[in-house]
Amino acid sequence: MGDVKGFLKHSRDKKDYKPVAERVGNFEEFTLDWPEQQYKDQAGRCMDCGIPFCHEGCPLGNKIPDFNDAVYRGEWKEAWTVLKSTNNFPEFTGRICPAPCEASCVLGLNNAAVNIEHIEKEIAETAFREGWEQPITPKEETGLKIAVIGSGPAGLAAAEESRKQGHAVTVFERDAEAGGLLRYGIPDFKLDKNVVARRVKLLEQSGIVFKTGFEVGKNITATELEAKFDAVILCTGSTVPRDLNIEGRELAGVHYAMDFLKHQNQLIGQELTEQVAHFNAKDKHVLVIGGGDTGADCVGTSNRHGAKSITQIELLDKPPTARDTSNPWPEWPMIMRTSTSHEEGANRDWAVLTKRFIGEAGKLTAVETVKIQWTDKSKFQFEEVPNTSEIIPCDLALLAIGFAHPEKKGLVEQFDLVLDPRGNIKASGYKTSKPNVFAAGDCRRGQSLVVWAIAEGRKAAVAVQRTFAEKAVTM
Repeated sequence: MGDVKGFLKHSRDKKDYKPVAERVGNFEEFTLDWPEQQYKDQAGRCMDCGIPFCHEGCPLGNKIPDFNDAVYRGEWKEAWTVLKSTNNFPEFTGRICPAPCEASCVLGLNNAAVNIEHIEKEIAETAFREGWEQPITPKEETGLKIAVIGSGPAGLAAAEESRKQGHAVTVFERDAEAGGLLRYGIPDFKLDKNVVARRVKLLEQSGIVFKTGFEVGKNITATELEAKFDAVILCTGSTVPRDLNIEGRELAGVHYAMDFLKHQNQLIGQELTEQVAHFNAKDKHVLVIGGGDTGADCVGTSNRHGAKSITQIELLDKPPTARDTSNPWPEWPMIMRTSTSHEEGANRDWAVLTKRFIGEAGKLTAVETVKIQWTDKSKFQFEEVPNTSEIIPCDLALLAIGFAHPEKKGLVEQFDLVLDPRGNIKASGYKTSKPNVFAAGDCRRGQSLVVWAIAEGRKAAVAVQRTFAEKAVTM
């Protein structure tokens, strides 16, 4: 390492943000860059730990000590070469990844972890500014035709890796623009859509064909797809949201969180010209049901709309502020987290069960909740706490309780794919039950992180390559 005592000289610096009053007035990214020396100092905190557990913590296996050392020495192009060798899209993960690598940083045993994510983003942005990131030029064309279904992070990674091998790649996306969750599910204040468009354009310049507004299973059948392509990689995501089937669910004002977020992204992307009234949180009492990242994104979006009040509730207990002895390093720390959206303003509560939606004339006006006490979390058993029922005024309730599995109608049914017990596409070694049909990302592993989706897309492309290499040997 360049500075073996860097972690002794420098403490972990927090990210710098625009003031809350300024940033809630728009949907622009608000994380501020550091001066170059600050990046070098922070990278220099990466200690000579011997066994870098961050490699294991990162689903992509990023060579974190190597690129940190390069940044410390001011060798930004070297840092980019190292980073890009394992991560197709560090400009995404550097913005929206929860950084499991930092959770497993050895320095985190008795100190604050290295600021890996923020450094990663700066490496990526430097590469784009300097023109180091260029379209792919395969050494040779193989003649194989690969169809990738879905243009989220898994699909984009599978497409890029397949193109590197010299295959002709076509990406099918049913939405109007490519990007999947990156474009439609994540607010612009976390990931500016120009960053997504920049990457898609580069992939197009590499020879990858994008067919948007084109739903496979409807505009083209599975049979037709098999006839036109040598292999198909399904990266359709886990898109069936979990519902809350309680009294009043049918009332106007109760919506899935992803529908709410997608509408806002379509407005900013000018796919829509007018905001639909029921997705406008302005002057409304907003209740976000679900305490995860999607729920936090709803909080941030509602603040920017000008909501009258925002409350976020979670069924699970409030996490501790520090690791419990049952949750030791280098496991992912199950601790209390406050996002930038929460800092902008929201009431939060835990161990709360939603009992019923209350309305007048078909419109939501309030929600009844009750506090719970967990009796057996392993069996998902709890009991209501007596005399804790509460009526919360509410005009807009957003269900942010996750996704169950991929959609079965259409492509999954047409291919007659075998599913696992959770309803995901069963794919051993990324191979489904159908010959030459592969699956990657959330549709295979279930709802997960963007960094996992990229890793899955990369591995699915390798599985395709190996399959056809083995066939070539046996022919």
